Amino acid sequence: QVQVVESGGGVVQAGGSLRLSCAASGITFSSYTIGWYRQAPGKQRDLVATISSEFRTTYADSVNGRFTISRDNAKNTAYLQMNSLKPEDTAVYYCRLTNVNGYWGQGTQVTVSS
Repeated sequence: QVQVVESGGGVVQAGGSLRLSCAASGITFSSYTIGWYRQAPGKQRDLVATISSEFRTTYADSVNGRFTISRDNAKNTAYLQMNSLKPEDTAVYYCRLTNVNGYWGQGTQVTVSS
């Protein structure tokens, strides 16, 4: 049984930082590409960042230079370090693991106050 669980969301003032975690079980974590997505109220779910099994990373233009994605295969966990947060970063953040199959977590709320 595959489980994907995000954590680390919360309320932070603009300019602050948060680190999100994505813990997975029931899969060979190291072989999966990890993607962080976010969805603001009334908007579509957008890709924020990815990290491949070879540790190659990509970022959306809106977060490039402020967010850092990483992974620790020994802990079956991926992270999203978010710095210099802006009110427009407010959203539910989701983790997705992709290989032959794809698995979503339940999401974690991030709220950035101005």
